Amino acid sequence: MRVLIVDDNEIDLELLHATLTRAGYEVDVARNGKQALETVRHGAHRLVISDWEMPEMSGVELCRRIRAHGFTHYIYIILVTARDAAADVVEGLDAGADDFITKPFDPAELCVRLRTGQRILATDSRDLMIFGLAKLAESRDPETGAHLERIRAYCRAIAQSLSRQDEYSSQVDGEFVRTIYLTSPLHDIGKVGIPDSVLLKPGRLTEREWDIMKQHTVIGAETLLAVAREHPEVAFLNMAHQIALTHHECFDGSGYPRGLSGEEIPLCGRIVALADVYDALTTRRVYKDAFSHDVARSVILEGSSVHFDPDIVAGFLASEEEFIRIRDQFAGAESPRPREESCAATAPC
Repeated sequence: MRVLIVDDNEIDLELLHATLTRAGYEVDVARNGKQALETVRHGAHRLVISDWEMPEMSGVELCRRIRAHGFTHYIYIILVTARDAAADVVEGLDAGADDFITKPFDPAELCVRLRTGQRILATDSRDLMIFGLAKLAESRDPETGAHLERIRAYCRAIAQSLSRQDEYSSQVDGEFVRTIYLTSPLHDIGKVGIPDSVLLKPGRLTEREWDIMKQHTVIGAETLLAVAREHPEVAFLNMAHQIALTHHECFDGSGYPRGLSGEEIPLCGRIVALADVYDALTTRRVYKDAFSHDVARSVILEGSSVHFDPDIVAGFLASEEEFIRIRDQFAGAESPRPREESCAATAPC
């Protein structure tokens, strides 16, 4: 990984350069914040080590400019400074710095802090890769717009609501909320295995074609399970597998592919089921306009204990304002979506 070091002191630059080169990093140099900002814009650096005090543009101002720029990839910034007052730390963090190291620095400590940055950047890259994979799968389906963005935001809203309930507080923690936000866009990844003649058919599916369409849950789940078995240490793959397999199961056992009911359905699958149906109801189809939030709310309430877990419905009701905000945020991003195969959505839609 390439590291950009920023300092107006030649001796400090040489010391940093030697330390990082010995540690195996590729190193580039900028001698003030203005020069560093121009270098970062080329996109080759995701790790930046900057001095605080510099001419033309300080390290703190460099942090502010990088954060304000809105780069598509995250840039991890370590400020090197002789300042150690609490007010200085607050100012640097508020400007967008991720870490600090004081002068004179210890080479071993600097390398450890860089490795911490690399782990964070690896997580960021993982999240982007997963969402990109989900988008690739969605591209085979004539559904367009911000479906995946809404689904993950709805799931997060429900999960956060559940986390505030005593009976779920131990199960739905911050890691659960983050993981369902990360993996819920993979719910329909199995559609890559559905023939175009079925997936892209503009009219009503025959019974045989419907049976083929339902297999997208199994195809997606088997694909993700195979990866999970090869990498058992990657916990989020287990939730992704559960979501792909069970997000069309219904609480009364009338869903597919296995006809699971109640708590046989993993919690993540029950959450995605409601989020997916809400999105189906509140977006346009070739045969209908988008339903209002109130209509969708009525359908979901009617489906409580039938299609949906009553606890998930309660979580939805507790986060209604957030659902409306998410829906409005992506308003206008949709073109008509031909079909939604959810057990709950097909009847009212």
